[in-house]
Amino acid sequence: MTSESRQVDVVVVGLGPGGESAATQLARAGLSVVGVDRRLVGGECPYYGCIPSKMMIRAADVLAEARRVADLAGASTVTPDWSPVHARIRDEATTDWDDQAAVDRLEDAGVTFVRGAARLTGPRTVEVDPSTGSGQGAVRYTATRGVVLNTGTDPSAPPVDGLAGTPFWTNRDAVRLADLPASLIVVGGGAIGAEMAQAFSRFGVRVTLLEVADRILAPEEPESSALVADVFAKEGIQVLAGATISSVSYAEGRFTVEVDGQSLHADKLLVAAGRRPALAGLGLDTVGLDPEARSIDTDERLRATGAEGLWAIGDITGKGAFTHMSMYQAAVAVRDILGQDGPPATYHAVPHVTFTDPEVGSVGMTEQQARDAGLSVRVGTTDLASSTRGWIARAEGLVKLVEDADRGCWSGPRPSARAGGEVLSMLVTAVHAEIPTDTLRSMIYAYPTFHRAVEDALSSLA
Repeated sequence: MTSESRQVDVVVVGLGPGGESAATQLARAGLSVVGVDRRLVGGECPYYGCIPSKMMIRAADVLAEARRVADLAGASTVTPDWSPVHARIRDEATTDWDDQAAVDRLEDAGVTFVRGAARLTGPRTVEVDPSTGSGQGAVRYTATRGVVLNTGTDPSAPPVDGLAGTPFWTNRDAVRLADLPASLIVVGGGAIGAEMAQAFSRFGVRVTLLEVADRILAPEEPESSALVADVFAKEGIQVLAGATISSVSYAEGRFTVEVDGQSLHADKLLVAAGRRPALAGLGLDTVGLDPEARSIDTDERLRATGAEGLWAIGDITGKGAFTHMSMYQAAVAVRDILGQDGPPATYHAVPHVTFTDPEVGSVGMTEQQARDAGLSVRVGTTDLASSTRGWIARAEGLVKLVEDADRGCWSGPRPSARAGGEVLSMLVTAVHAEIPTDTLRSMIYAYPTFHRAVEDALSSLA
């Protein structure tokens, strides 16, 4: 039951990176802004996603480098210890999963923060039920400018017989670990599953990675998937692609997963099989939108299609579940709300990186997507080990370029290499600005660098 009504300029529902940024910018511009979240301010990225997982990966990479000493520089003894990783995630990244610093940052910018569950009740109207124990009734906010939705996604689990009744992990559990198990089965060979499988394996956990598609990292180029799968095999990770999981059970502290006629056993089970948009119960029907939708359609200014006074940003727009996408869209939406000029949202050069070793960077279309779109495609590929820097480092990797031959511009370059995410930067610029291939051929590439492999891939375009 609503106990109070208030009028403000903007209500931001969901304070992940994009929502927090939008609320902060709007408040600093002089608007009265209410920011609502029922969970931690900052969202998935700082507490359960990008930041803690990259701390895990960085530590695992250091172990891998130490094990390479014998091949390059002498002798070494490596004794993995998870406790510094756990301490760093707990103390440096998440402050023991406390968001007070983020709340203070919001309020210092002029945002009124409300912790609770929000629901649309009509155009430009949001009802917030404060968190349990607050002693307050629900408050209805009427936003004169409008409402910004940034509710993100939650981990999802496949409908496997028996799975729901077991104490399986999601990424949110995995980053909070104080102690590692001896063995782990990972369900899902996408970015999250692959990154965590490799990180845990390098700390001595016996890992099996299951993927229903015919290869891990299925959205990436087949060459990239094969490269990472080969590295995983060398590192002792058992990869089962094209896997059909018939059931999961848990007894006496052990998981049993039935896969294609064989029984796999492990101490722990990590489910990293995708995420679902957090749109349920949000009241989309009260503003004329489909309450069962998996995403919210938006125009180039992030205005929700068919809903007056509503903007949507981040994962729920279906344009890519990346922190950088949420931040990018927040900036576009803020300009629109404030009536400022600026470029509209475009998505022809969306980058993302899978932080395995080697890293897999991507932007634009894959070769198959380009062909399916009817483009005249030329492809250039080079092995990173054939470049001088790759040879010196004994690094495994490749660079693949996909060119729209009719336009003479790249439609989808992809580095899969050590520092592949950094090499990707120049490739994103090329795709975003539609720089002609001939211009890229005429550039001077620093020697010896990993990015010089791009020049080699250019020469192999065919």
